Amino acid sequence: MAKLTFKGGIHPYEGKEMSASRAIRDILPGGELVYPLSQHIGAPAKPIVARGDRVLAGQMIAESGGFVSAPVHASVSGTVKTIEPRRVAAGDMVMSIVVENDGLYEEAEVQPRRDPEKLGCEEIVSMIRDAGIVGMGGAGFPTHVKASPKEPEKIEYMIANCAECEPYLTSDYRRMLEEPEKLVGGLKIMLRLFPNAHGILAVEDNKPDCISLLRNLVRDEPGISVKALKTKYPQGGERQLIYAVTGRRINSAMLPADAGCVVNNVDTIVAVYRAVTEGRPLTERIVTVTGDGVRNPANFRVRIGTSYQELLEAAGGLMGKPEKIICGGPMMGFAMFDLNVPTTKNSTALLALSRDEVSAMEPGPCINCGRCVEVCPGRVIPSRLADYAEHNDEKAFLENYGMECCECGCCSFICPAKRHLTQQIKSMRKILLAKRKK
Repeated sequence: MAKLTFKGGIHPYEGKEMSASRAIRDILPGGELVYPLSQHIGAPAKPIVARGDRVLAGQMIAESGGFVSAPVHASVSGTVKTIEPRRVAAGDMVMSIVVENDGLYEEAEVQPRRDPEKLGCEEIVSMIRDAGIVGMGGAGFPTHVKASPKEPEKIEYMIANCAECEPYLTSDYRRMLEEPEKLVGGLKIMLRLFPNAHGILAVEDNKPDCISLLRNLVRDEPGISVKALKTKYPQGGERQLIYAVTGRRINSAMLPADAGCVVNNVDTIVAVYRAVTEGRPLTERIVTVTGDGVRNPANFRVRIGTSYQELLEAAGGLMGKPEKIICGGPMMGFAMFDLNVPTTKNSTALLALSRDEVSAMEPGPCINCGRCVEVCPGRVIPSRLADYAEHNDEKAFLENYGMECCECGCCSFICPAKRHLTQQIKSMRKILLAKRKK
């Protein structure tokens, strides 16, 4: 039987063995915590606290700034120190609420436990919205918006993205192993919103223990199945995942709902479970700290707002002087120049590498080998698009489907000339998307 997958893709070094066996550890932050008001796609949240206010863990400190927005909650108890622009991992300055941690970790009163079977769809969506849940696989799209398509009866597949195809990352893997009941429970809650949907737990086949565990859990659930995916990057990309498990295609102008699908990350679905059944807002997530430059690679349960520097110290610090530190994974992440920045709702990993192999590569001329075309999951011609981007030829870029690039990095990885294909295409897409917004 052919394995579920998509056309194109690559097989980079996985690096998951460094942290895959490390059980999730809770860490408590010290000092101040920083809560950026933009931790999601859409309008920034609006502060509802002021300097000098005392807050409790789980208390809302910023409300939604619109429908496509999400509130922010404190993850510790303490005093609001200031509300000012602070730098985030990407290097931008973002308006943030800074809370001085009092070390007491006193919690705000949570809503009484609710039985999901007795809740209506509007109640569930409201609870997801009020909990501040967003996509935690990296994109940060507010989950209540995904859960509110115009025609919910046309959603046929509710897909749990359990692929975790990005090299080095093991946070979703540990979550599936240690809390599979919450994942399945969260998926069942999401399925209540879509009366005609079938639930799919889509897991790459390099995680046979997770596949076996989840199949055992859902063996008496006719509305949920587990699909084993071929291990390949970027198998966890939304378009690639939808095609692999349903055979349906979407493009850059479509949403998954247009193909009858809703896709959510493992951590996102667990957050939905906790919000609906326990009344708890999103104040924590699992983050992998790994790489050959880290003394003790680990998976941490992190209170959002904790600095990356504290995570690194909890993992034993650095070994030597790594040449590159990345927020996220090596394919889709970005290099960091400062670790004194906060973790957010969509933080996934901190990766320290002893060698920066990419910077050591000297780009050469294209040799027209076609390898970038073979591996491109978007089925475009990356070498040609990079040329158009380099020459600022927006018309040719659009005519050759440049907006269909998912910025996965496969073309740059495979290019024998070591051209910076993804970076050039990404820059052009950013310019064009900004013009569309105007």
